[in-house]
Amino acid sequence: MKSEDTPFEGGPMDGRVLPVLLGITGHPPRTYRIPVPDPAGGQPTVLVYRRVPRSEGRVGLTRRWKYEYAPEGAPTRRLNWPWSKPDATPPGKRDDADG
Repeated sequence: MKSEDTPFEGGPMDGRVLPVLLGITGHPPRTYRIPVPDPAGGQPTVLVYRRVPRSEGRVGLTRRWKYEYAPEGAPTRRLNWPWSKPDATPPGKRDDADG
């Protein structure tokens, strides 16, 4: 498997460079989770980093990636099938039926 040295920015891993395995397309995963064990033996804390472009290559194509700390965790993703109905009410807004 091929790997690439990828820098991490922000959070506890700031300034470190780790080898990250690349996928079939040659890109690292979108999110990188690092479990940190609890010294008291409890549940481990999970650090979440999001992949962002490091710099732009020629013609606006990204060649390299870096990871930025995401303190809020990984965003929830929902499958978006072509035949799925969009949500009737955008999140955070009240529906007329709510009164």
